[in-house]
Amino acid sequence: PTHVPNDAKLLTPATFGIILFVGWTRGFRMLENLEYVSVAAKLAIIAGFLLGLGFFVFGRLTDGGLTFTAPSVGAWEGLVLGFGLIVTVQGFETSRYLGGEYDTRTRIRSMQWAQWLSAAIYVVYIVLLAYSFGDTKVPFSETAIIDMMHLVAPILPALLVAAALAAQFSAAVADTSGSGGLFEDLTKGRVSPRQAYALLTVIGLGLTWTVNVFEIISYASRAFAAYYALQAAIAAVTAWRAGERSWRPALFAALTVLGLAIVLFGQPVEG
Repeated sequence: PTHVPNDAKLLTPATFGIILFVGWTRGFRMLENLEYVSVAAKLAIIAGFLLGLGFFVFGRLTDGGLTFTAPSVGAWEGLVLGFGLIVTVQGFETSRYLGGEYDTRTRIRSMQWAQWLSAAIYVVYIVLLAYSFGDTKVPFSETAIIDMMHLVAPILPALLVAAALAAQFSAAVADTSGSGGLFEDLTKGRVSPRQAYALLTVIGLGLTWTVNVFEIISYASRAFAAYYALQAAIAAVTAWRAGERSWRPALFAALTVLGLAIVLFGQPVEG
């Protein structure tokens, strides 16, 4: 059921193995050090990538070559596809579960910085990409964007691959670290972070070899949406019980409904 060659998929077990080994033998701090290095490399590569794409768009603008492609799907189809992609623009709550390592103020600021910086990167990237390529005849696949970057500059595909590897490694480390803390917190210490790392590795390997990447993204999006819906529902009830009768309980309730809608209607990109 997959579209990714087996030799490429072997990279995922190797990554899981590294994370599990480091987390099991050296603990959270070493995982954090690995994430710091990968995030720094990722941000540097992304900056270079956006700069190169920006020069390409500027060149297209000066010679009148910008493209304006009409939408190929309707409003509802676009909305449910967006629901299925929400996992690609989330993940900033990781530090929420590191209360044993960082104080509240530090964790809040880290999430705020991550949200604003990532939002800026996504918006700039999408705008530049949307007006750079029209109906480019590149086969639809998980790696189509890499082939498209050949048209911009020969170096960009290599940078994009490096950025993707760094991004996924840092995301895997961050989610593993955060999930370890979450398991320990929810089980009152009965499941240690190291045991959680092992469990997550097994689940990740199972998903990697049984479903394709678009399905994984869709499943993860709906799982996160369900989690956010639950959190929003708790916030709405808590605010109401605290005597708030302003816009806050209504907003939390609306976010709960939105999260449930994503769970029910989110679709993978490949349809």
